[in-house]
Amino acid sequence: MRRRTLLTGISSTSAMLAMPHIARAQWPGVTKDEIIIGHTIPYSGPASAYGVIGHAHTAFFKMLNEQGGVAGRKVKFISLDDGYLPPKTVEQVRRLVEQDGISFLFSPLGTANNTAIQKYMNQKKVPQLFVATGADKWGDPEHFPWTIGWQPSYRTEAQIYAKYMKKEMPKAKLAVLYQNDDFGKDYLIGLKDALGADYAKFVVKEVSYEITDATIDSQAVTLQASGADVLVTAATPKFCAQMIRKVADMGWKPMHFISNVSASVGSVIKPAGVEKAVGIITSAYIKDSTDPTWANDPGIKKWRAWMDKYMPGADQTDGGYLAAYGLDQTMIQLFKQCGNDLSRENIMHQAGNLQPHECDILLPGIKPSTTPKNFHPIRQMQLSKWDGASWKLFGDIIEGTGA
Repeated sequence: MRRRTLLTGISSTSAMLAMPHIARAQWPGVTKDEIIIGHTIPYSGPASAYGVIGHAHTAFFKMLNEQGGVAGRKVKFISLDDGYLPPKTVEQVRRLVEQDGISFLFSPLGTANNTAIQKYMNQKKVPQLFVATGADKWGDPEHFPWTIGWQPSYRTEAQIYAKYMKKEMPKAKLAVLYQNDDFGKDYLIGLKDALGADYAKFVVKEVSYEITDATIDSQAVTLQASGADVLVTAATPKFCAQMIRKVADMGWKPMHFISNVSASVGSVIKPAGVEKAVGIITSAYIKDSTDPTWANDPGIKKWRAWMDKYMPGADQTDGGYLAAYGLDQTMIQLFKQCGNDLSRENIMHQAGNLQPHECDILLPGIKPSTTPKNFHPIRQMQLSKWDGASWKLFGDIIEGTGA
């Protein structure tokens, strides 16, 4: 009965979606019985830690189908492995669009991967919805009206780190490790936004790595040798875990900021060593399932009940499951706004006019929303520090510009 109570909010929402569909000519990817949704993610390769997100989406759509589907139709969710390789993403997405006949692409992961398909999706006028990457460029409705993000911009995130650093350490020497693609480079742009003409005064070293590198040990040694006392690690989980471990092993103790996408306790902090991560700072917009602060939070309780039922045995300390769940709730909101019109045009129209809505796993006060000129649904974050047991929030919720 307890689980049934906790899931009531989801069930009632889903019941609203299971309305009879209009008898009319069918739209691409939509029949009288189903809607076909495509997805790509690295289930293999150097970023395979993100694969849990794909498994969570699959389970969520399974639940939605059990509760009647969308507008009287069942969801056929096709999730394909791209190994985090852009050429493979192109191949898989072409298959999804041209062979599987999807209605839209949902939450494809990776900055370089989404970049590789963005022009194609917009030329085909197939929605590229809520991409799982915080690159700032996903909010460009003028040039790419069929592509939209969800999570906060990496650029805004980096601005927040720089502002905090300047306040706390006005004479800081900053070193940056970044992934050599648009993901990593967005952090450099954000730092330059915040530091302006003082960028060269603060930043003493920039070092990149390739996603195909085995380790970043040599980069870590180079960054330490720069004399920096502040470090920004703009890296995906595997490399972020390596950096945390290497910094600790070298006895280096900089003020250390890590990318929000690599703040997962299960896939980053534990592999790196929970004691080696003490003092690290990140930005948060999602509640931390390991933080006792949220132990009795209704939203986290609802999520745990869902996990227990649909993903039994899964590691509930892995932030990927939380992120996926929140994104799925935004997808529910979009379906509600679409009503019976599941045309690609209306799906994209509603994505660009999202009404503010609650997501159980987002920090209090953060409600995703969009306008036709602002395709950044989440524009708020709060700084958080690892204390050896969980992430502890501090300071105020910070509003980003989304620009």
